Amino acid sequence: MLQLPEPSQIKKKLVSLTESYELCRQITAKFSKTFYLGTLLMPPEKRQAIWAIYVWCRRTDELVDGPQAQLTTVETLQLWEKHLKMIFSGHPFDNEDVALVDTLRRFPIEIEPFQEMIAGQQMDLYHSRYETFEELQLYCYRVAGTVGLMSSSVLGVNGDKYSVPWQENQNRYIPRDEAIALGIANQLTNILRDVGEDAQRGRIYLPLEDLEKFNYSQEDLLEGVIDERWCSLMRFEIERARQYYRDAERGIRFLCRDSRWPVWAALMLYKSILTVIEANKYDVFTKRAFVRIPRKILYLPVAWLRAQVL
Repeated sequence: MLQLPEPSQIKKKLVSLTESYELCRQITAKFSKTFYLGTLLMPPEKRQAIWAIYVWCRRTDELVDGPQAQLTTVETLQLWEKHLKMIFSGHPFDNEDVALVDTLRRFPIEIEPFQEMIAGQQMDLYHSRYETFEELQLYCYRVAGTVGLMSSSVLGVNGDKYSVPWQENQNRYIPRDEAIALGIANQLTNILRDVGEDAQRGRIYLPLEDLEKFNYSQEDLLEGVIDERWCSLMRFEIERARQYYRDAERGIRFLCRDSRWPVWAALMLYKSILTVIEANKYDVFTKRAFVRIPRKILYLPVAWLRAQVL
């Protein structure tokens, strides 16, 4: 089995903390422009922490979905989990780890969601189809719902709700389920946007029971057939994703005030990809759905208003 060196044996010279956070910023800005725009609305300490978390998640995802994915095995993921435990023990191994180690010192983040994400990547090693939505939901939770849990400790929970004396000893409501719902909503959006790309790799993430429900075959999907069956299927899947967004929206008011605007913005921007898919007449085989910059800018004041009143 592959071995990582023990912390005392690490001799690699790593970048400074400032350089590590800048590296994480650059990676986030390059690979997730919509998400990055939302983080710019956060206070500096929170946005840096979110960048560090995002980069770890991206590196984890690339193990099974990146250029070298064909080389990834269960042993690779076991080694990656050992790498994770080193980070949580305060020992960075790579330049990107320096920022994450600092983030873990600043915010009370647990290791379990990170481990669940690795388990989700392991599912990708063995599954190229999902029979039911329940199976897909577990996958979405592991690879994306966990991101909501990781981020929750950084975003923080509103303390104003229990500011009066007789409420001081009451427990604050932690919007855990809503955070998971937002992650699942984002992942379902990714799946709908990337149907064509995934099909080229022989992957179908849409539940096979849903295809059967609309009399649309796997062969139809792999061939990129767009007809009324496909449009009906996509309308069904888009509504399911939107329901998860609605579930997530109910938790935003419980967040710290300085986190509400960026979360509303990120939610609205990502949710709008579904509207673009509709505008493209559900052609996710030859057209990639993305939100243009002018429309992104228009969403920001609406998100700010919602953060104030909802």
